[in-house]
Amino acid sequence: MNQTELLRLTLHTSALAGMDSRPKSLPRALAYQAEDEGSEAQPLATEADFRSVLNISHSTDQFVELWRKQLTQWDYSENPPWTETEPRTDERRESILTLLGLAEESKRILNSLIPVPRESGPVVISESFKPWYTPQSQQGRSWYWPAYRQLLSEKGWSESAVASLDEGSDRVVERLADPTAPTAYQSKGLVVGYVQSGKTANFTGVIAKAVDSGYRLVIVLGGTLNLLRAQTQRRLDMELVGRENILRGAAEYESDYADDPAWPQGKFLAHGGLPSALGGFDIVRMTTRDNDYKSLLQGIVALEFEKQEPALPLRHTRNLHRSSARLMVVKKNKAVLSKLVKDLNKIKTPLSEIPVLIIDDESDEASVNTANPNKQDSERTAINDKISELLRLLPRAQYVGYTATPFANVFIDPSDAEDIFPKDFIVSLPRPDGYMGVQDFHDLDSPIPLDDRNFANSNEKAHVRDIHLVSEEDDSALQEAMDMFVLTAAMKLYREDNGLGDRYFQHHTMLIHESVRTADHRALRGRVNQMWWSASYTGPSGHARLRDLFEKDVAPVSQVRADGYPVPASYGDLSPYVGAAAIRIGGDDQPIVVVNGDADIENGEADFDKRPLWKILIGGQKLARGFTVEGLTVTYYRRRTNNASTLMQMGRWFGFRKGYQDLVRLYLGREETMGSRDIDLYEAFEAICRDEESFREQLQQYSTPVEGESQVTPAQVPPLVSQHLAWLKPASANKMYNSRLVEIHSPGRWEEPTAYPSGATALRDNTELWLPVLESLSAQPSMFAYHFNNEATTHHRFDAFSGTVSAHEILSILRALKWGAAGKFEPHLTYLEDITLGSPAQVDDWVVLAPQHLSGNKSLALGNSSRTYSWFSRRRRRGEVFGAISEPKHRAAALRIAGALPHGGNAATERHVAERRGVVSLYPVVEPEHRAEFESTGRMDPNKVVIAFTFVAPAGARSRDGKVVRFTTIDSKDT
Repeated sequence: MNQTELLRLTLHTSALAGMDSRPKSLPRALAYQAEDEGSEAQPLATEADFRSVLNISHSTDQFVELWRKQLTQWDYSENPPWTETEPRTDERRESILTLLGLAEESKRILNSLIPVPRESGPVVISESFKPWYTPQSQQGRSWYWPAYRQLLSEKGWSESAVASLDEGSDRVVERLADPTAPTAYQSKGLVVGYVQSGKTANFTGVIAKAVDSGYRLVIVLGGTLNLLRAQTQRRLDMELVGRENILRGAAEYESDYADDPAWPQGKFLAHGGLPSALGGFDIVRMTTRDNDYKSLLQGIVALEFEKQEPALPLRHTRNLHRSSARLMVVKKNKAVLSKLVKDLNKIKTPLSEIPVLIIDDESDEASVNTANPNKQDSERTAINDKISELLRLLPRAQYVGYTATPFANVFIDPSDAEDIFPKDFIVSLPRPDGYMGVQDFHDLDSPIPLDDRNFANSNEKAHVRDIHLVSEEDDSALQEAMDMFVLTAAMKLYREDNGLGDRYFQHHTMLIHESVRTADHRALRGRVNQMWWSASYTGPSGHARLRDLFEKDVAPVSQVRADGYPVPASYGDLSPYVGAAAIRIGGDDQPIVVVNGDADIENGEADFDKRPLWKILIGGQKLARGFTVEGLTVTYYRRRTNNASTLMQMGRWFGFRKGYQDLVRLYLGREETMGSRDIDLYEAFEAICRDEESFREQLQQYSTPVEGESQVTPAQVPPLVSQHLAWLKPASANKMYNSRLVEIHSPGRWEEPTAYPSGATALRDNTELWLPVLESLSAQPSMFAYHFNNEATTHHRFDAFSGTVSAHEILSILRALKWGAAGKFEPHLTYLEDITLGSPAQVDDWVVLAPQHLSGNKSLALGNSSRTYSWFSRRRRRGEVFGAISEPKHRAAALRIAGALPHGGNAATERHVAERRGVVSLYPVVEPEHRAEFESTGRMDPNKVVIAFTFVAPAGARSRDGKVVRFTTIDSKDT
């Protein structure tokens, strides 16, 4: 950077530094700064110079990065006093640039270099609360949040990622009680993230802001295992507490992190001195990396809070902001928590004066009371009882649970005042940029036909490999997974040498997860160890296998998914790295680490913090929740469970995979046996994904306030939980909360009832209701299609008989239908009655479609008519309930006709579009057990045909009060 560029950067840095509170006139600010820099700065202090530099800049230039950082802060700012626009919108950016006084051309160039961030913010379901956490309340007190924010930037976090974390942690802290308030209030909340997606970063930010605001005792419940507690302790010590608070005057070698490579490398946060000596306040650790809370050793004296003015309560600002904060990371263990409760009862500081923050990591595990509430004299489970005791002892304690699997928490009885139901708020964090989650391994509702899917357009084909075993002794799939592990290790070494600059893959791991039994792990270790030493990775047979796997799998996937990272042109270019990879994995004669006991982490075998790990990990439950498997690239997974939360938490392959996302492979047992039932693990994960996304989407939909009031409160959230597979419950039965949904408003949304009856009489009656409608449809099918973005390629296309039926006639049919589980359709029927019979009515008629197959070999006649209709083979998934019945290609045209999509470029579809019109699609369904009858006669007994249907209500058919749900909840106070 030359002198002119340096001077320009200095001018703009100073000008923006003077705009902390709001954007102001840039030309005026530059001119003011130029006065102090001399005559050479004058030509650089103009908008014309600013525009000319932007014209020749790249998005990564330091000058552009300076502006990106500032614009991002303004783009993300919540409810700033200088604009009424929404964050991360074009309107917000226009407001910013106008306040900066920039000309239109300057705005255009700046927006081109630094686009408006479109990331979604956190979704909040909340009771009303009294705002207290404002910029004014934070003035002069912030210490740990600015330090943490700076640390994240230095670690390479993008400004938008830091801003997103800032926003997400704000949404939590502002809903805690004011720590200085005269009256104590105990709020309880839940933060929902994704598995291995950065929840720890969020609660670190929450702790930083909370202690800055006055919370003086922070209790982090860090999982049920020593390794999880230690991992959380280290993270908080490194990124929040800092070196000076850890040492407290001791020598460097006396630190409990003296043997941690990150300690001498300067990766632990440094404040430049004890914060209390620099105008801040200290954090006193009550636990260390290796030591959980220990009664009497660090307890009673260290828990005493100093008061500068003894006559005033601790919560008074004149005491609170001069006092040190206490932090402890405690295992969810009855004995440990009992020690803490005992010591709290002994301290002299009145417990009613101490603002306390309790962070419960993995809050759906151990913390929830699973005792049967229907049994008399039922006692709380051990950990839940201790958490309840803490909350009783500490009136100013705020409880915030963190989890990626929230169902157990939202099913807690909301009327149980001593339990941890999130009565005050639920915050759903957005999916982080760069995160690889369930969706990245599935092709949910992909419009691409199965036969047309490839490595480029199918996540499943790119990342998932089936485990097909001839017998339990068949190790062919496991051998391929190990070969893939070595190949991807070589790919990482190749990338380190070819274009990644200073990028270094510190960890490279493979996870084998077949069982939770330690005896199984010992046997598996011996088997895998023998396979490793027989694999001949540096010999001809090993290279032959790796060459074949590279050419059929690694190369074709990486060529279309490497995202710019280098890919060798041939195996010959990669082969020099294979030997080095094998040595890095097994050069110490220990290629395998078994993680099934706390000793594994304590002796350093699987400690990612103490050494680089390029190993095969064998484990079960201890690797299935909370513990982060760094560098995980290949997973071989055959573990079975019948609980959605447990299964999702086993997804250790989710996370951030920068530089190697294309190399990630999941070897999955597709067809396993659980008892007498065959299950498909891939199908199970897909069902969980749908459950999870449905829950998040509904939280998003209901989070928008109507006339300043929340549409739903946390106590009304349980009805939003769905379940796609019968055997895969969202949570265990004793955590399921009883609620009844009364009405669902779904304007312009594809809705698909699936709970059809199985009895012959009910099926016949339903068929007879729909038969006149079917017979009234057009004699010949029309081709319906939808062209996305008016492109030439048709994404969705199908043939269908069609016709128009009055709204009252359709409602009459829907009211008369019989169901296998009537309660599942009743909330929809209530809505359809309202838009049909309300004043004014919001639907005139319905276009009825009967989709037809291209070939005529799957058609059947119904009733006495000679007409035939395509039938669809579908299987019930649980009891009376089917899985999805429609096909993705049928949806876009229906959504367009109902007004939910813009013009799609197809004449047949556009002819049917009308403002107050909905769409019903009919599907005659033949279940597998009845196919033989059809194939022999060409007809079907109406007693055995299910007439399934879907509907899309008119996009404008919205509720009159703006609310989208109405329901009742059932809790203990009503029983």
